[in-house]
Amino acid sequence: MADFIQALDPAKLLLAETALAFIISPFTVPAYNLPIFLFGSYVQESSDAVQSLSLFAGLLPMSIFYDVLWMIRNEQGGFLRFLTIILLLLKIPTTGAFLIAMRQRGGQFPGLGLGTDINGPTVWSMPGGFTSNGRDGYQTVDDDTPRAPSKISSAPAPQPASQSGAYQSV
Repeated sequence: MADFIQALDPAKLLLAETALAFIISPFTVPAYNLPIFLFGSYVQESSDAVQSLSLFAGLLPMSIFYDVLWMIRNEQGGFLRFLTIILLLLKIPTTGAFLIAMRQRGGQFPGLGLGTDINGPTVWSMPGGFTSNGRDGYQTVDDDTPRAPSKISSAPAPQPASQSGAYQSV
């Protein structure tokens, strides 16, 4: 099944679905199909829009669910119902083809809830914080370049003789 989906051309599938959605749009059909397919044709042409491609790859399977609900709740003529079902069935391989295209463009599948960390461990870095680039210590935000680590002197600094409170030496 995966080989069949990989052999499909997402652009041709999308063109057929866009044309079919345009042809049946003046009649009693789901109104969201044509805008979704027009957005998909824009995303298909843009080779660097990975985030938009993942959005389209998520909208398409959700629209399959909405198509089923729409057909249950609304009346249609026999021929329009047939064309709506054809459009619904074409969405299934198109979704698979776009998921494969998204993976080829470097897209991720975040939030699928597979129980594993697909993206790898998260490494948090804060500007001016401790990092692993060879610097020992804290760099303030105002510093442009990392300071060299200060040498620790063997003689302790002299303390004032009279300290009246706990917060006097800072």
